[in-house]
Amino acid sequence: MSKNVKNVWIVFLALLFAASCIIYVPYDEEPSPPPPARERYQEREFGDYRQEVDIAFFYDYLSPYGTWVYYSPYGYVWVPRRVSLRWRPYTYGRWAWTSYGWTWVSYYEWGWIPFHYGRWGWSPRLGWFWVPGTVWGPAWVTWRWGNLYIGWAPLPPDVEFVAGFGVRGLPYELPGHYWVFIEGRYFQYDYLDRYVLPPERNSTVVRFTVSKANLVERNRQVINQGVDVDHVRRITRSEVSKYELEDVRRAGPSKISGNSIRVYRPTVSKSEATKPKSFIQKEEAEAKIPEIQLRGLDERGAAVETERRLKEEQEKELRLVEQSQQKEKIELERRHEDEKKLVSNPAEKEKIEKEYKVKAAELKKQHEEEKAKVIERHQEEEKTVKKKIKKKDEID
Repeated sequence: MSKNVKNVWIVFLALLFAASCIIYVPYDEEPSPPPPARERYQEREFGDYRQEVDIAFFYDYLSPYGTWVYYSPYGYVWVPRRVSLRWRPYTYGRWAWTSYGWTWVSYYEWGWIPFHYGRWGWSPRLGWFWVPGTVWGPAWVTWRWGNLYIGWAPLPPDVEFVAGFGVRGLPYELPGHYWVFIEGRYFQYDYLDRYVLPPERNSTVVRFTVSKANLVERNRQVINQGVDVDHVRRITRSEVSKYELEDVRRAGPSKISGNSIRVYRPTVSKSEATKPKSFIQKEEAEAKIPEIQLRGLDERGAAVETERRLKEEQEKELRLVEQSQQKEKIELERRHEDEKKLVSNPAEKEKIEKEYKVKAAELKKQHEEEKAKVIERHQEEEKTVKKKIKKKDEID
């Protein structure tokens, strides 16, 4: 090798070594913020689903079963129709224990969408409305339970599930009417709407329960752990069967078959420009929705049937009220006796006895007020139905 060629190689190797030793000093600039959690959390990360649909599919599928409303700040929301006057989300169906935790199995034809995607909100004039979402979950609810009751409530639209963290806790106490409570012994029954306590009972029932959000992420899956399985076994005095989810490729309600639950849960993409083919504004909806929801009374025969059915439902509701109130009295007495057993001092026993009498009197007063409110609501419901019947008769 010539001397000149050797010099060239020496220079080249020296430059290469120097380049490898350069230390990068970044510019003094603002780093780019990470994308919002809702963008990082995409459904396609949470399951090997082959089907993908656009949010427009939800708009079209739900249109025959309800009304789309433009409701700021949520955008387009959906209000179900032909539901009862006292309807609440997550009532017409049952709970099933799966590898995703407690999974809601809705009996509505449209239930596979709004009970597994998105959130439910409530407006005094609009009633319950659903805000679309793209992430599938077994049930977007928070929980309460105790020795007597098990309850759940839909997470409101402003509560987000953050990837990697889940729901760490609600930023505020949910309104009382959000909660759906049943006596715990009914928890594994079908058609749980038959056992739901009226919302007038909730303020008292809450005191007999503890709260737990319990939505977590595990192995890139949304898990609704909910009420402890061991507690369910004790309170229902029955075993808890575990079901496996079986994905289907055709839209429709979830169905239990043997030890499987057949579910349709596609990946959902969303474009801000997409909107329902037909919708109304919030102000118009607040005026029309009550009428729309009562359109099931289109015929005189249907109206009579609804009036009779309403009476039956009201009588059943009062029975549930009285039964649950009686159980609370017994539970209060049981706690009182347990406290007395823990003390031997006569003065302490007397103190416990006085406290019990105060609590018993307060509970009795609450029970009377609750029952009066339920009866008052029943009277308003009867007026609403009779008004509809009268209006139909005038048209005929």
